[in-house]
Amino acid sequence: MEPSLRAAERGGRFRASEHQHVRYNPLRDDWVLVSAHRVKRPWQGQLEKPPPEDVPRWDPKNPLCPGATRANGEVNPNYEGTFVFPNDFPALQPDAPEPDDSDHPLFRAAPARGVCKVMCFHPWSDLTLPLMSLPEIRAVIDAWAELAAELGASYPWVQVWASSFLPNEACLEDRTQRQHLSQHGVPMLLEYAEQEAARKERLVVENADWLVVVPYWATWPYQTLLLPRRHVCRLQDLSDSEKDSLASIMQRLLIKYDNLFEVSFPYSMGWHGAPTGPYLQEDCRHWQLHAHYYPPLLRSATVRKFMVGYEMLAQAQRDLTPEQAAERLRSLPEVHYKKRAEV
Repeated sequence: MEPSLRAAERGGRFRASEHQHVRYNPLRDDWVLVSAHRVKRPWQGQLEKPPPEDVPRWDPKNPLCPGATRANGEVNPNYEGTFVFPNDFPALQPDAPEPDDSDHPLFRAAPARGVCKVMCFHPWSDLTLPLMSLPEIRAVIDAWAELAAELGASYPWVQVWASSFLPNEACLEDRTQRQHLSQHGVPMLLEYAEQEAARKERLVVENADWLVVVPYWATWPYQTLLLPRRHVCRLQDLSDSEKDSLASIMQRLLIKYDNLFEVSFPYSMGWHGAPTGPYLQEDCRHWQLHAHYYPPLLRSATVRKFMVGYEMLAQAQRDLTPEQAAERLRSLPEVHYKKRAEV
């Protein structure tokens, strides 16, 4: 039978923007279900309250503000830039005792030690990263790099929290990137960045040193991946000019995020780079520095995506295709909606 006839019998020629399919995530070695046809369904799900727009610049009840008293009685200094301090209620402590030996392989425990830091990007509570100046964002990047170098001198993994062990996500990415380099002779995410830069369809913003894409395998509706163009393993390995261009591309991306629904866009973001501590002496060429942005908003400032049901019990699923999400973000202006009247 002719391929076109077989396609017709299956319901017509496949279109990624209209038909369900699964996509492989080589970084996590798993698959995501893309249900593009569901974008047309009416929304009758949960609605969230949008974040408040009238946040005070300084609030004595906010324990992160300059001069405020935190829950443990510590008083913050009157800081004027980026401020880093130890978490008052850390999930990891440096001197925790080791668990006893297990009496059965199904009941295993291992030591977990570390430190947790809190970073305030700016002294003003009403100022988020997309509204900060480039020098202010650069100061945040410098603080990240300094923490990575300081804590990474002894701890294997640093992500504001520093741990004596490699977390699950780090172990997974270490394995998949190592396998890719062994099989293909090039770091996975370096090759991926080159491919996405050429294909353009999932590209959101780019400059001479960096690019941001909605990854081919994205799970969250407007998830993005921030990648350097050259091979670099760790945040502290960036040059001064790369840190400057990083501040610029972060600002451009986050302005687009805020402009999407004209709201301060919520997201979880973190850097993944080659392990540190004892791994500093090992060959980590398979690693490529990258940052993940995971925003939960789906259709508006009040409609979020939740990982429930099928996604918790089977596999990740999304409706909007990564290409559609990238096109929407790419088409947005790079002037923040709060500053349009100033232009």
